[in-house]
Amino acid sequence: MIYNERQIRTQSVRDLAEAVMVAARTAPKAKGRDMVEVAMLTDEHIEQLSRTMIELSEESGMKFLLRDAANVLQAEAVIVIGIKDEVGYCSLNCGYCGYARCEEKPAAVPCAMNGVDVGIAIGAACSKIADVRLDSRVMFSAGWAAKRMDVLSGADLVFAIPLSASSKNPFFDRKSPVKK
Repeated sequence: MIYNERQIRTQSVRDLAEAVMVAARTAPKAKGRDMVEVAMLTDEHIEQLSRTMIELSEESGMKFLLRDAANVLQAEAVIVIGIKDEVGYCSLNCGYCGYARCEEKPAAVPCAMNGVDVGIAIGAACSKIADVRLDSRVMFSAGWAAKRMDVLSGADLVFAIPLSASSKNPFFDRKSPVKK
């Protein structure tokens, strides 16, 4: 049998995305508490993500969301990584959130260690992405839309990483939208 790369590209990206998800899962976590949530979007869910980004742009006036909404449509898969913390803090009393004791921190203020954990998981995912030479970009904007869509069932600090295999990374050298 002869396989042409163009015919198997999308499935190859999705197969590699599964390994990226495992890399995010196995990243170290503060106090060993595993609150990282990871998912993959494909097909109609990528289209829904793009539409949600357009809605967020209309609501917020942030035009870069329009560029990013068009951009994610060039992905064969989108990895979504976030933190789901039922307690809201990790009991280190480190003060990094601005409060001396974890119990003093308002629920709306994220635990700094959770931010570190999601960042390390993103770094582990990106390391795997680099290992397999996929096109990618970490996007706050797509993560914001994934959070709105509740892709990770109540997770906070959500980021997204669109993935592609193309002759030029579509997620870089992007034109910013013109402000009206």
